[in-house]
Amino acid sequence: MKPLKMIIGAVAAMVMSSTASLNAQKVLVLYYSQTSNTKAVAECIAEHINADIEEIVSMNPYSGDFKATIDRCMKERELGVVPEIKPVKADIAKYDVIFLGYPIWFGTYAPPIASWLDKVDLSGKKIVPFCTFGSGGLESSVMSLEQKQPKAEILEGYGVRAARMDAMPDEVRQFLIDNGFLKGEAVKLEPFSASHLVSKEEEAIFIAAIGDYPMMQNAKARTVASRAIPNGTEYLFTATEKPRRNPDPNLQMRPPKEMEVYVIVVNNQAPVFTKVVR
Repeated sequence: MKPLKMIIGAVAAMVMSSTASLNAQKVLVLYYSQTSNTKAVAECIAEHINADIEEIVSMNPYSGDFKATIDRCMKERELGVVPEIKPVKADIAKYDVIFLGYPIWFGTYAPPIASWLDKVDLSGKKIVPFCTFGSGGLESSVMSLEQKQPKAEILEGYGVRAARMDAMPDEVRQFLIDNGFLKGEAVKLEPFSASHLVSKEEEAIFIAAIGDYPMMQNAKARTVASRAIPNGTEYLFTATEKPRRNPDPNLQMRPPKEMEVYVIVVNNQAPVFTKVVR
């Protein structure tokens, strides 16, 4: 294993070279936000790299009420329609790199983003996705982006749980450094260790991390891998849904879903999950 200082030094050299090339590129931060979480991430990114920034706005805004928003979104999905949005003022043709931000709804980017993507051709553009979510969705939204804009170059993205917005500013800064958008000391993490069956101690970490999060109450950790991160440890749990009680013996229950749950323990604080990949 290479010493951490050697890894940081090598990555930092690559970052400085990448940052120099980025300075010659035109960058736009474009986002849709409903609860202001995604807006906060967008503003943080734009401030760090001195980029232009613009918000995507729906002609008929979604209600701030969670249930009303979900009900409307479900109906639109069933009908196969996307909401109308106000014209984006930025001339997309002038930009080389676009940071595209959105909340995750139903496992992918929110409908106003879909509406914008239907109206533009991002061929040859570098797209950096960033998102906010309840439990996860960055990976699935990236797949949707790749399908919608196959000729764009989708770069590594950033996602953060709404429950972890306090950690966002530091994470965004490190993300920008690690990916060559900002000068600084990049940190290249070692790969996860080989996975093994979860011990009682590791199961306790998993249970503490998911807490009372509603969508995770039926999950049970099976295997786990780990790696060192600055000031702590990151765990990668593979979990499945616990069997549910079948109210009707004639009704066939769907098989348990498998998921990956990322958990961090930093500075000996309580465990917290950072994302779920289903």
